[in-house]
Amino acid sequence: MEHLEPKRAAELLKVTPDALFIDCRSDAEHFFVGHPVGAVHVAWLDGPDWEQNPHFEAEVRRLAGHAVERPVVLICRSGRRSVDAGLALEQAGFVRVYNVLHGFEGDLDENHQRSRLNGWRFDGLPWQQL
Repeated sequence: MEHLEPKRAAELLKVTPDALFIDCRSDAEHFFVGHPVGAVHVAWLDGPDWEQNPHFEAEVRRLAGHAVERPVVLICRSGRRSVDAGLALEQAGFVRVYNVLHGFEGDLDENHQRSRLNGWRFDGLPWQQL
């Protein structure tokens, strides 16, 4: 798995049109906090008990057209859950997996707030809220 700063990940997505961009945050995060433009939502952990999605690998495989060589770029809130999701995809046979460092909202600052130090939104990359 390769780890990319948000701007580098956005550039990879731009120059690699067949790359699959997966937002692996929870349903609530995806819908209420916003999400990167172009990302497909497939939760890694979700629900009230933060359980692992047992269909994650199969859903990504289906979205990738069963092509495990297709590049997959993963983003979560801070870049931690996406590492676990990426490792699972690699174990499932995917060979070009990328993790977005700092995720969508970035690391916590000294006031325990996100999107103030780093991350997709902090870097001014395209995102939307439903």
